[in-house]
Amino acid sequence: MVRIASFHLVRADRRITTLGHLAADRRHLGRADGLAFWRLLGTGCGSDTAPSADLRRRALFAVWRDESDLDAFLRSSPVAEAWAGAVEAWHVRLRGLGGHGSWRGFDVLAQVDPGTDTGPVAVVTRADVRREAWRTFRRAGPGVSAEVQRAAGLLAVAGVGELPVGRLGTFSLWSGLDAIAAFAAQPRHRDAVRRTRREGWYGEELFARFEPYASSGTWDGRDPLGA
Repeated sequence: MVRIASFHLVRADRRITTLGHLAADRRHLGRADGLAFWRLLGTGCGSDTAPSADLRRRALFAVWRDESDLDAFLRSSPVAEAWAGAVEAWHVRLRGLGGHGSWRGFDVLAQVDPGTDTGPVAVVTRADVRREAWRTFRRAGPGVSAEVQRAAGLLAVAGVGELPVGRLGTFSLWSGLDAIAAFAAQPRHRDAVRRTRREGWYGEELFARFEPYASSGTWDGRDPLGA
């Protein structure tokens, strides 16, 4: 068995199409063979990682018990059929590179096979923001987002979330581990991380690095991994 994760980013042509698919997709995903864990996600506007909403774009993060299960899903699932008719869709397969935390109690990194860190790296972050910390978290968002946009080695980034308030995260692609380390040292990001620990912003969090070893489709008109 080859255990992997996958990330899928899909843009629809009308807002009502995306909102309608979110409800329908849940039913189909609940019956998908080999799907160990999944989360349907809304996305932020463009590459903005601060709280925002693009109602024409949606995402899926999934963990598969075997890579062949993902292959079968992409061949025959009604969800994948809908993706094929979207304005654009981008898909990537992921192996684990390390990190910490969990997602709704699920240990994502323990459930995927290890990859290699000699090329581009994908990063998934997500957090359950405590209600009392939401305003502080929201105020910190634009500054950190601006640092992300300027970061050397950033290939692509999208804000994602299970809910518009409280359960938010990011999916990003980087040229390598050195680029991630350089961004982590940026002042606004570093200060936000310190305050998160000191003030207890999150009830649960995940920071996970992955090897993005196979991609297809387009994200804003291109494949950021150049595949």
